[in-house]
Amino acid sequence: MPEFILTICNPKTGKSYNKRLDTDAFKGKKINDVVSGNDIGLSGYELKVTGGSDKCGFPMRSDLEGTQRRKILASKSLGIHIKRNGMRKRKNIAGNQINLNTSQVNLNIVKFGEKDIEEALGVKKEEDKAAE
Repeated sequence: MPEFILTICNPKTGKSYNKRLDTDAFKGKKINDVVSGNDIGLSGYELKVTGGSDKCGFPMRSDLEGTQRRKILASKSLGIHIKRNGMRKRKNIAGNQINLNTSQVNLNIVKFGEKDIEEALGVKKEEDKAAE
């Protein structure tokens, strides 16, 4: 089974949480697909795939179909910083589909469950850390 690093973003607070997981729940999913939280231990939650990166660190791009990496010629977009007007760069970008080469998956919470996200993930709150 592939191991993914999940970066779960809470849009209400702006905080993000990391979770390492071995699962096939994301295999074949694309950017902007909605995934059930029951598959990853977050009952009642629904999560939207917003991006990610492959094992070499190349970012995924939503408008590039497929699973493989491609070199694209682009101007001012994801992962490309343009310094002059009219300048374009050729960059390696990963496709929008999650596969075995994907190492990180970025998720955004669409629907919240009964438990608080920190409680569901088993993260200690900051007040608890300060008391120790």
